Amino acid sequence: MKINVFKNEDEVLHGLANYIVETASASISTNGQFSIALSGGNSPKKLYELLASSSYKGKIDWSKVHFFFGDERYVPHSDPQSNYLMAKKAILEPLELSFKQIFPIDTSLSPDDAAKAYTKDINLYFAGMEPRFDLVLLGLGDNSHTASLFPHTPVLHDKTASIKAVYLEDQKVYRITMTAPLINLAHHVAFLVYGEGKAVAVHHIIEDKTDIEEYPAQLIKPQSGDLQWFLDTGAAAQLKRK
Repeated sequence: MKINVFKNEDEVLHGLANYIVETASASISTNGQFSIALSGGNSPKKLYELLASSSYKGKIDWSKVHFFFGDERYVPHSDPQSNYLMAKKAILEPLELSFKQIFPIDTSLSPDDAAKAYTKDINLYFAGMEPRFDLVLLGLGDNSHTASLFPHTPVLHDKTASIKAVYLEDQKVYRITMTAPLINLAHHVAFLVYGEGKAVAVHHIIEDKTDIEEYPAQLIKPQSGDLQWFLDTGAAAQLKRK
C-alpha cells in the first residue's frame, strides 16, 4: 500500500489523474486495452471532468478503454442519484465514446437480477478468465464504507468475486455493488479521498485494528495488485504515518 498526500483538492485530483494516465498507458501498451471500474459519489466527479478536459483528453487512447461501475444506486439511469448519469455527463459523453466501451448496471431489472446480469457481463468481458480489472477507483464514506460495502451488511462476508444487491435498512433503498473479493482481484486499486470530513474514516481504515463490520473499506486488500491512496492534507490529518 502506498499513501500519496497532496496539499489540496486540486493537487490530489491531478495526482490521481496522472496515475490513471500512467496506468492506462502501460496497460494499453502491454495488452491493447484498459478496463476501469468507476466510483460513484461526489468526490470523483471533478476527477472525471479533469480527465475529459483538454489537459488530459489527449494523454490516453480512449478508444482502448472500457468503463465499468464499482457500484450503483438502484434508480433509473435518468435519476440524478445515478452513478451512471454522473459519469455519463462528466466523462463518457465528453469523450464521445462508443456505447460498446461502456458497461452500465441495468437498473431496470430487479436488484438481484441486475446483480446477476452484471456479474455475467463482467465474466463475458473477461472471456472465462479471472475477472481482474486493470484499475478500480474507490471513494470512502465518512462511515467507512466504500463502493456499496456498508457497515453491518451481509455482503461484507461474501466470498465470491461477483456483483451483489445490498439493501440498506436505514435508508430503505437497494444498492448494487462489486464484492470485496472482486475488487481485490484488480491489478490496481486507488482510493480518492479529500476533505477534513473524511479524516476519521481514513484513520480507521488505514491505522485502526481490523473490524470490517464497522470499517468495511478495510476489506480492500488486493491479492497481488497495487493499492494506492490519494489524499489531501485534510483527509490525511489524523494519520500517524504519512
